[in-house]
Amino acid sequence: MYKKQAPELNFTSGRRYVTSSTTGMMRLNSKHYNKALAFTIKERQLLGIHGLLPPVVRTVEEQVRIYYAQLVSLGQDLAKYLFLLNLSECNEVLFYKLLDAYTEKCLPYVYTPTVGLACQRYSYIQEFPRGLYITFKDKGHVCNVLQNWPESDIRVIVVTDGGRILGLGDLGANGMGISVGKITLYTAFGKVRPHQCLPICLDVGCNTDSVREEPYYMGLKRKRPPVDEYDEFIDEFMQAVVKRFGQNCLIQFEDFANNDAFRFLEKYRYQYCMFNDDIQGTAAVGMAGIISALKCIGTDLKSQRILFQGAGEAAIGLAQLLIIAFEKAGVKKDEALNCIFMRDSKGLIVKERLADTLSDNKLIFAKEMPFIFKLEDCIREIKPTILVGASAQAGSFTKEVLRLMTSFNDVPIIFALSNPTAKSECTAFEAYTNTKGKCLFASGSPFPPVEFEGHTRYTSQANNAYIFPGIGLGATACCIRYIPSEIFLIAARTLADFCTPEDYAQGRLYPPLTKLSCCAFEIAISVITYAHINNLSTVLPRPTNVRTFLKHQIYDAKYEPVVPPWLNPNLNQNEKIRDNCID
Repeated sequence: MYKKQAPELNFTSGRRYVTSSTTGMMRLNSKHYNKALAFTIKERQLLGIHGLLPPVVRTVEEQVRIYYAQLVSLGQDLAKYLFLLNLSECNEVLFYKLLDAYTEKCLPYVYTPTVGLACQRYSYIQEFPRGLYITFKDKGHVCNVLQNWPESDIRVIVVTDGGRILGLGDLGANGMGISVGKITLYTAFGKVRPHQCLPICLDVGCNTDSVREEPYYMGLKRKRPPVDEYDEFIDEFMQAVVKRFGQNCLIQFEDFANNDAFRFLEKYRYQYCMFNDDIQGTAAVGMAGIISALKCIGTDLKSQRILFQGAGEAAIGLAQLLIIAFEKAGVKKDEALNCIFMRDSKGLIVKERLADTLSDNKLIFAKEMPFIFKLEDCIREIKPTILVGASAQAGSFTKEVLRLMTSFNDVPIIFALSNPTAKSECTAFEAYTNTKGKCLFASGSPFPPVEFEGHTRYTSQANNAYIFPGIGLGATACCIRYIPSEIFLIAARTLADFCTPEDYAQGRLYPPLTKLSCCAFEIAISVITYAHINNLSTVLPRPTNVRTFLKHQIYDAKYEPVVPPWLNPNLNQNEKIRDNCID
């Protein structure tokens, strides 16, 4: 007697429902199942949608080329952002196929720098319910609001309160655009299944008058609450996430104001599975660039002096990660601190400025030396080997600053990490021109290649997309308890190892953006391995083959057949579901 086996689960498809439960019209109207002109004639007939589509049948590759041609024909960046946003709501698979095929061309329009412009205009362009809005008025009922999200298997949350969107300041509820953009990259490159990702905006008000008083502003038209009430609200949110989605749901904090970001990171980092991308993600990608630059020069970290222009989340996050790297290299913490200098809007951070009430995060980097205000004078005194811009002050790396760096270093390392592009400390052209082509340069925003003295220098974008998708994939795959700081150093080293001698010869400090998915996968492997070694993984038993285990966790953007292979009588006999003989 023979008994049919149940169909094998397809772990890489991302399918969420039983195939037979979705009708033809449901498929056409669902972003998860719509194939548009890729439905075969037989599928159209079986689903009862024959005649509702033109007779032509196209492959997904043809669809990708057609939609890319439409994208490049659009003139304005915001129009391209909206085009891609609409595609993601109509045909999910095609959207991610397009991102995969044309990563370098599409990334600027779903993420930085265009996402900054989109956030500024979000009250005018918001059309689809892309995420969950939880307002301060929901205080006491946050868990009920989370219950309204239709998916229960949420593995990754990107949450913002819009307090400091890129370098644009407090945008309130318009900050949802950042959460949506980050979540998109979790699926595009981290391959976390889209239905397992949730963007959230915590609308607690907005302190920017021009934003809050905009006639069509879609958020709460009130100022932000006192700190104690605000913290109670965030506490309730964190507890509600665990209650609704479980302790292992990863919560990525995004674009909170500086003081709030550091406070919540210290408060929650060992209590929840969470991290702050502005502090830790930016630190990891910056660290990877420094590792690559030092490889190019042929020197080590011990001999470096690093000067930061800016002392916010990104700068302090990278400085803290540098201390960990120094200690791993055998340098004591006190000696490491002596190699790191910071300058904020009031000048060099020194101990005589204590009367100015420096925050605790800055105090650790205060130096016992005379106060210096101008950046140029700081460079003359400190003679840094690495200059890192994270100030959101456009043009602060002046011609004089860049030439001074060249006068003290054969190969100056210059990072202008602020974004969007309008906030960058300098452009790639300015960096290469004013250092006579000697510098190793990276920026937070994308810049075109620069022709200098007959050589093409490809600019390196220190894009957080190199880091957080892999961190998220690894953390969710192994259900990590919490995320230690050392993981970000491991991620940075993994990313830097992707650079080839050819990349270095072209001036790249990061691998091409076309390798983002590969980078995410390898970073995830490193995260899982670290979690297992340090008993942070809650997945038991531990997988014997981590790579195979991870491959079964990832999303594969592909069209599913209407008739599952195991029900298709036209398949080869060897491809059918095998019968299981029982006694």
